[in-house]
Amino acid sequence: MQARSEQTRQVLVQATAELIADGGLSDAGLINICRRAGVSRGALYHHFSSTAALTAAVYEEARQRVETLAEEAFRGPVAESPRRFLAALGEAMRTEKVVRAGMQLAADGSAGPPRLRDDLLAAVHDRVTEAQKAAEEPAEDLADLAVVVAAGIETLGHTDPSWWDGEIADRLWRLLRPLFDRDRPNRGGERRI
Repeated sequence: MQARSEQTRQVLVQATAELIADGGLSDAGLINICRRAGVSRGALYHHFSSTAALTAAVYEEARQRVETLAEEAFRGPVAESPRRFLAALGEAMRTEKVVRAGMQLAADGSAGPPRLRDDLLAAVHDRVTEAQKAAEEPAEDLADLAVVVAAGIETLGHTDPSWWDGEIADRLWRLLRPLFDRDRPNRGGERRI
């Protein structure tokens, strides 16, 4: 019985995420959610006190997923962490409607601010800054670059989902990272060329 209840809950979260990802928060009304999930209003209210509580559950699942992506990306070599994260985020935006929907939501299930997108960009900036400081490298410029690329990929993908392809993030990072490194002094005090 508990497995069926959890399954119904997940169907509701997924249906809501699909409506938001494919349209917007305004598409995730009670009737549309129930219709998409194939459940009654009573089933929805059995699991969630309101549609806002349901959209907050979408946000929470998306937040957990994005945090997992960040943890995995920042485990490896520092210099490649932003690239790994940007590629993973792009793929998640392309293939996971919960992530795509959650990026548009605030923790309370509203359209924000702050939305998960805003929190994610701040967290990326902080993680890149921390990673660079640990490697004794200048941090702010690279962190700013990572945020700009992440914001651009996320935004552009809403009108053309091909931007969410992980290969796009890899390619952009390979193009931009050398420009960042070129004008910074190396450890010997000379400019990199």
